[in-house]
Amino acid sequence: MGSLIDLLPLAYPDAVVVVGAALLGMTAGALGVFAVLRERSLVGDALAHSALPGVAVAFLVTGAKDVGTLLAGAACAGIVGALMMVGIERTSRIRPDAAIGVVLSSFFSLGIVLLTYIASTNNANQAGLEKYLFGQAAGLLERDLIVMAILSAISLTLVALLFRALKTTLFDPNFAGSVGLPVRVLEVAMTALLVVAVIVGLRTVGAILMVAMLVVPTVAARQLAGRLAVVLPVSALIGAVVGVTGALLSARAELPTGPVIVLVGFLVVMACVLLAPGRGVIWRARKLARDRRRTLTEGVMVDIETAIHAGPPPTAAELALVSGRDPRVLRRVLRRLDREGMLARDGDRLHLSEIGAAAAHAVLERRNLWSAWLEHGWQLQLPDAREPNPSDLRASLGDHYADRLQALAVKES
Repeated sequence: MGSLIDLLPLAYPDAVVVVGAALLGMTAGALGVFAVLRERSLVGDALAHSALPGVAVAFLVTGAKDVGTLLAGAACAGIVGALMMVGIERTSRIRPDAAIGVVLSSFFSLGIVLLTYIASTNNANQAGLEKYLFGQAAGLLERDLIVMAILSAISLTLVALLFRALKTTLFDPNFAGSVGLPVRVLEVAMTALLVVAVIVGLRTVGAILMVAMLVVPTVAARQLAGRLAVVLPVSALIGAVVGVTGALLSARAELPTGPVIVLVGFLVVMACVLLAPGRGVIWRARKLARDRRRTLTEGVMVDIETAIHAGPPPTAAELALVSGRDPRVLRRVLRRLDREGMLARDGDRLHLSEIGAAAAHAVLERRNLWSAWLEHGWQLQLPDAREPNPSDLRASLGDHYADRLQALAVKES
């Protein structure tokens, strides 16, 4: 670990904090996936708050502020809190969210009471225990990084070895049980992994903010990927980047590390929510606007083609009157068709160019094919339960079934 710290172009204390933040982000990012995708995000919050009385009890028992001992106490308290949540949920009528709230508030209150009691004992060794509440990354030592690295390596190795079983249990526990997987054991394992993540991050961001490190990377990664095998490494990478960036910014601005890391994570989540391809709010808004423009343009082309077949080519005013469209919107669409070479004019009369007529016929064919699907699709007897695409039904069904569908429509007409 020392050689890695020496490689960083930073002062030794800053390098220790950066490495610790990277380990925390990577571990919490990967392990938090199992809480978020199970819709149990607040379990991580409850476990983080449950660790606080474990730290206090470990100090009261040993009288020493040894990091390993305190983290062992935090782990035991976290496991007890997890078992209590499961027990309350399964042996009573209390809902899971209420069980989480009961454990979170009671354990956190117990931790505050114990820390207050320890502070009143005037024990010189108790100084700094309150840092487990809000975190103190600046207090990390090289031996702390070794403990964090070992815990991270063990937990991530277990995830890699049990990936298929964890994935099956995560998304379909009933199926996992039917194929012989120990569902209860695997669910306990996922909760234990969360406890490990909490222990890794307790010194850096504290019990209060630890839930953000479990949730934020997964939320961002879920916007960027749709498969668990991709979400896991992407979430770990985002967590590491958020941790390192927050640590560097806090060092430069002389601000508390934990809150800065969480704020950086929030900015990353907002960027992913807004800009992620395929899922981002802005991306979807732009796609919706493009779809609306395309639908409007296709509708105007069909209106022109229909009007030509019914009589002489219409003027813009006649087309607006027949179609019932807003004249300003219609003029904008006509200008777009002009630019794309789909519109031809004969004085003030409108008709489609060869390209425009072909496009209008394609639109009419798609519409007729969709109408035939709605009326006769049940007669096709497709070999699978495919989902038809209204905008391109031929591509969804294939040429064979599309031709059969058209033949059925002609036969019934």
